[in-house]
Amino acid sequence: MTTRLLLNGKKAAQDDIRQAVNQLRTEGYDIEVRVTWESGDMDRLVTEACKQGVQRLIAGGGDGTVNEVVDSLLRNKDANVELAILPLGTANDFASACTIPTNSPYDALKLALTGQAFPVDAAQANQRHFINIATAGFGAQVTANTPIALKNFLGGGAYTLAGLVQAINFQPFQGTVKYDGHVIDSHIVIGAVCNGRMAGGGQALAPMAYIDDGYLDVVSLEEFTPSDIPTVLDELIQEDDFTGQFVKRNQVKTIEWVSDNIMPTNLDGEPLADTTITFSILPLAVMLVLPTSCPLLFKNRLL
Repeated sequence: MTTRLLLNGKKAAQDDIRQAVNQLRTEGYDIEVRVTWESGDMDRLVTEACKQGVQRLIAGGGDGTVNEVVDSLLRNKDANVELAILPLGTANDFASACTIPTNSPYDALKLALTGQAFPVDAAQANQRHFINIATAGFGAQVTANTPIALKNFLGGGAYTLAGLVQAINFQPFQGTVKYDGHVIDSHIVIGAVCNGRMAGGGQALAPMAYIDDGYLDVVSLEEFTPSDIPTVLDELIQEDDFTGQFVKRNQVKTIEWVSDNIMPTNLDGEPLADTTITFSILPLAVMLVLPTSCPLLFKNRLL
């Protein structure tokens, strides 16, 4: 099997990556390496690999690099290429949730070379693709300003809770949400459309999401006033499938956001700006190399 590592050029000088590649080559594994230099290189390298019959690609970089490779693979519709991940980012949210090794390039590359590829879902936002989570609205500021102690105390709920005081004075994004025959006027402070589970440096936005169940898990925090904070706090600590007055959670196959003004949206680190965004699940669209016990696979839900 021809395996090619597509390495983010910013990581190419890391000694531990070079050592891992050389060690695996001495063990008899055939691994090719291509390195990006400028914008657009990753798409070009993926397209080139698809045309040359490469059977397995390894995305070497952070969540944004994985997003680039997934987007390019899905636009090369006839490609029959498996995808593996060498996590080299700061957060590595998707790889961490999948239990892909994040602290050892050797271990991650060994899995990438020898592991089994499973069919998993991807997601589409208008003409763009992603595999983990799209966040919208107030999310980036909340992530950056979440105190460590608050994260430890509240777990995933801290992602939205950390922004409560700031959000009181934050102008929400007004628009219409359409899904499953529902049309709802919404005033969103923060929203997330999740195929995977974690974003924002380890925050579990959708703790019960699976990447092969054919659904997107959607969570949002609606506009609230200071007097609503006790209710918001109570809703944040409810069960993972709870939806209330301010904290909304749903599972959907397609959901559309329509507004007069652009709501900032982030697809695994890649920005998207539009007044109308349609999110859709792409069932089992990617063959992804994973540990056999990966907790994001629906078959492992009882393990």
